[in-house]
Amino acid sequence: MTFCPKCGAQIQEGVAFCPSCGQSTVQSPAPPPPPAPQYAAPPPPPPVPQYAAPPPPPPPAPQYAAPPPPPPPPAGQVPPAYAPPQQQYQQQPGYGPPVMPGVPLSPEQDAQQNKGMAILAYLIFFVPLIAGTHKTSPYVKYHTNQGTVLAIFSIGCSIVFGILQAIILAIFTASLAFGALLAFTTIFGLLWFIIGIFILVLVILGIVNASGGKIKPLPVIGKFTIIK
Repeated sequence: MTFCPKCGAQIQEGVAFCPSCGQSTVQSPAPPPPPAPQYAAPPPPPPVPQYAAPPPPPPPAPQYAAPPPPPPPPAGQVPPAYAPPQQQYQQQPGYGPPVMPGVPLSPEQDAQQNKGMAILAYLIFFVPLIAGTHKTSPYVKYHTNQGTVLAIFSIGCSIVFGILQAIILAIFTASLAFGALLAFTTIFGLLWFIIGIFILVLVILGIVNASGGKIKPLPVIGKFTIIK
């Protein structure tokens, strides 16, 4: 005798199903045990990086074609390649070739190099004379002569006006003509002011000429020559 695994009723031998609940009395075979775990093989190592080949060299620089030859010059004309240097190159303003020792300067080079001393001749006329520049530079010599003449003219005017003022002052003081003395003093002061303005204008004209590289005589006194 066997019993139903579900309801517990008695079942005769050889009966496949329980008469009470219909449960099958045939026991299914036990499932086989699970297979033993198979360990996965380790992943293959990454491939070794292959270094790329260096880039190809850059293409060669383009070769520029030579310019076409110039046309032949007309008959009787010198080719440009054999022209004198002064015709090929134009001299830049304010530039002069280097001066070699012992070689005399041209008038333009003399004026360019000794411009400062020529200007100083109208402010302190004896500086070029002491420095001796008037002996080596005709440009400085010319402006030093005009500056010296201008200085002598200024000193002479001041001396003459001082002597005349002293004489007139003595005459009118002795005669007690103080009204006439005041009038003459005013006139002498006005004349001295006008002469002072004239001398200042001559100084300015001389400095402008010297700074501009010009050899130009001053009005009235420019015709006199003292420094030879």
